[in-house]
Amino acid sequence: MLPFHTRQSNASFPPKRTVFSVQSLQLLYSRPVLRWLPYLFGLILTLYLFTPFLFSYGRDSLPTPTLPLDDNKLPLAEVLSYRAQKVRDAYVHAYSSYKKDAWEWDELKPLSGGKDNNFNGWGVSIFDSLDTMWIMGLHEFFHEGLEIVEKATFYVSPKDYVPFFETIIRYLGGLLSAYALSGEPILLKKADELGASLLPAFKTPSGLPMYAVNPMTGTTRGGWTGSVLLSEALSNQMEYKYLAHLTNRAEYFEVTERIMDIMYNATVTDGQLPTQWDQNTGKPTNLQFSVGAYADSAHEYLLKQWLLTAQSEPKAKELYLKVVDSMIDTLLYVTPNRHLVYVTDATNGSPSHKFEHLSCFLPGLLALGAHTLDGLPAAQKERHAWAAEGIATTCWLSYADQASGLGPDEMMMARGDSTSGKWVNQLEQWEASGRSGVTPGLGDHKPERNLAAREYHAIKTTYLLRPETVESFYILWRTTGAEIWRERGWAVFEAIEKHARLENGYASVANVDKVPVSHLDEMPSFFLAETLKYLYLMFVEQDIIPLDKYVFNTEAHPLPIFEWNPKERAQYGIAPKVGGGGTNRWLKPSSLTAALTNHRRWFA
Repeated sequence: MLPFHTRQSNASFPPKRTVFSVQSLQLLYSRPVLRWLPYLFGLILTLYLFTPFLFSYGRDSLPTPTLPLDDNKLPLAEVLSYRAQKVRDAYVHAYSSYKKDAWEWDELKPLSGGKDNNFNGWGVSIFDSLDTMWIMGLHEFFHEGLEIVEKATFYVSPKDYVPFFETIIRYLGGLLSAYALSGEPILLKKADELGASLLPAFKTPSGLPMYAVNPMTGTTRGGWTGSVLLSEALSNQMEYKYLAHLTNRAEYFEVTERIMDIMYNATVTDGQLPTQWDQNTGKPTNLQFSVGAYADSAHEYLLKQWLLTAQSEPKAKELYLKVVDSMIDTLLYVTPNRHLVYVTDATNGSPSHKFEHLSCFLPGLLALGAHTLDGLPAAQKERHAWAAEGIATTCWLSYADQASGLGPDEMMMARGDSTSGKWVNQLEQWEASGRSGVTPGLGDHKPERNLAAREYHAIKTTYLLRPETVESFYILWRTTGAEIWRERGWAVFEAIEKHARLENGYASVANVDKVPVSHLDEMPSFFLAETLKYLYLMFVEQDIIPLDKYVFNTEAHPLPIFEWNPKERAQYGIAPKVGGGGTNRWLKPSSLTAALTNHRRWFA
């Protein structure tokens, strides 16, 4: 369009000049060749307008982000790699499918195009992945999600209950992380509402939480085991302590710290916290020591709550070290021929030799601990790092061995002699021999397609879109810098794309060693919250969620490290920081780290 002053002057042209112009055009148009010019121009215009739509039909990704024309900005390749873009596209495909067929329900059923309210009916796929949207720069999705959050009432009927553990890690963790990243006040408001509505779960004689609670009436009920699972008891400290810090509500800290006191003072052998506890007495009800189901995230939160509160609560650190060293001494084994290091569970000291996909979070935890626990003796730190590498390698091989490239949910491992098969015993022999040769379990392992030679067999053949393996790869890469973990992560993503991607979202795989695969009609919210987030962060060239500033909860929701201020320390009985600290140096939610700010502006 012409500028305003030009348009005004055009109106004053003499009539004769206008007539002459029209006649001239008529003369030109009478020539045979020029007669087709309007049609040619129309064709060019049509192609210009509609070609992008023709070539992008059926694509799932948003437009590839472009940088502003500013020489001071980083090149796009340094901000977002091709691989990160592919993971981002995968998220867009998964979430768009959810929006199309299951919007405001909990989860999509990708095979049937149906929907399921299996986690409270509040839209868990939205709450659980708000921070993923923000991290990936998907702001349109994020603000649509905020509208759902704003109208949420956390209602369930008087006869229904919500699972305490899952609601904490998915909903409350999701709200708090999204608030920390975006600074949107409604997120903190709803987190406070939800946190308060779940408090009745702690109203037991011991203080250990009940399995489920009705957030409207405050009534509670137990789970099918009749006991409190260790993961239910010890997987709310990060969320409630951070919420206490944000809201100044002491009750949030007190209910969750009471559980830490129970565990710290428990009469157990060498820190071997059993998987089940009595909500009345606060005592263990079994003798199973495990890193898998019933217990996994409990061990996570011992280290992570210590890191989250700026390493100010030594009780959590002490308990973590006691538990982890006991794991290494009693639960780590090596297969006889392939020398695969794995972690199992044991009841009354007797190992099952079952290795769960859920347990593949442990390498990442051990690597994070070895990276952050500066006061550890060198030999202890080295042992933690070796265990992390060995177990992570076995987790990788459990994927690479399969026809689909995806890992089974549970395996039964080949067992050697009960004494010589223990990893710690092999390690001691290796050290006694002067460390000759490769560290036990850490050698150059190759994928094995021959089922008989694998030294394990799958007892659950499903791949449930779980994140634990890629989570450990991500943390190992960040803490060691070894590119092999990113390469293995990319191989996992390519297998997910090849075998789990459907026209309508992504689906769990029924048998990972049978191709073509068959699927289960489910797309869990943790696929959006965890699996794709860890993969994305693995391939973004900037460290946009630095491990020295954020700690991931067990659902991959990053929470910012903070320090208790002097008033909080006095109120909660937390010792003053050595050196006269106590100043809250936590970065306020309204201002992100420079790296995250630089990253997300390309998507504005």
